[in-house]
Amino acid sequence: MVRRLVVLGFAIAAAIGVTSIEPMRVSAQQSAAEKQKMIQLGLQYKTAWDLYGALKKQANGAKPLTWQNMPDWSGLWTKTPSEGANFDPDQPRGGLPTAKLKPEARARMMKRVEDAAKGIEYDPISDCSPPGFPRWLAIPFLREFIVRPEQTWLTSETVNNVRRIYTDGRDHIPQDDRYPLPYGDSIGFWDGQKLVIHTNQIKGAIYTRSHPDYSDETETVEIWQKISPTVIEAKVWVYDPPNLLEPWYVRHTYTQLPNADKQVRIRYWDCNENKNNAVVQTKEGGSTFSDFTFTDKDDKQPNQQRSK
Repeated sequence: MVRRLVVLGFAIAAAIGVTSIEPMRVSAQQSAAEKQKMIQLGLQYKTAWDLYGALKKQANGAKPLTWQNMPDWSGLWTKTPSEGANFDPDQPRGGLPTAKLKPEARARMMKRVEDAAKGIEYDPISDCSPPGFPRWLAIPFLREFIVRPEQTWLTSETVNNVRRIYTDGRDHIPQDDRYPLPYGDSIGFWDGQKLVIHTNQIKGAIYTRSHPDYSDETETVEIWQKISPTVIEAKVWVYDPPNLLEPWYVRHTYTQLPNADKQVRIRYWDCNENKNNAVVQTKEGGSTFSDFTFTDKDDKQPNQQRSK
């Protein structure tokens, strides 16, 4: 499924007039020195909350936006195509994720990689479940970023996802009332034109296919900023003590799509509209379609399954 998403992402860009990926690559690149600096920043703090607090202190407590000084993040955006679909865009082609994993977490990932090489693979989003966060950062479909003084909505066409970032000064949900959610609970503040976000209450899942999993204890810090007229970046630190030996730093960018005639729009997404999309997990751990049909004859044979 992820491979299909990537292909479609490139197709969307081509269809609306993005004829060259190279300018995107140049405007969105990150130097090795800058990446190392961000990795070291994450290592200075034991928890995501500690890092978030330090960034807020650095911003002198931060000042709320007004209607007069909001950044312009309008338009439609997509994951910068040159970055691919891996959770870490710097992951070597054909290589393993760059996260520093604890032995048990690495063993689970390697089993997933080995099974996939044998054609045994099941992606949790195959049944139309939400991709969840932080996987949301890497999915390639259309996005809109809606900025208001008291909230910012980071939305994606995929399964109609909406991440609500509360920037009105509220805290997270009280500890006793928390429970894991696919996109967690996010609060943030503005440091000038940079949006700084802390997310907790994250429901454990996997970063993407053949990647590690993350636990319900995962918390993240993000710094979002428009770095050119057509590129928004997100610097991200993932803290997950059960799985990670140290915070995992990644950087994603999103490129604005040309849409002068306003004909490209985000549509309602329901991947269950087509009954042939019903995917189930096999006993071996792979996936197959449930009641997959092509012809009228097939439709008369209920419960028939064909390998995905």
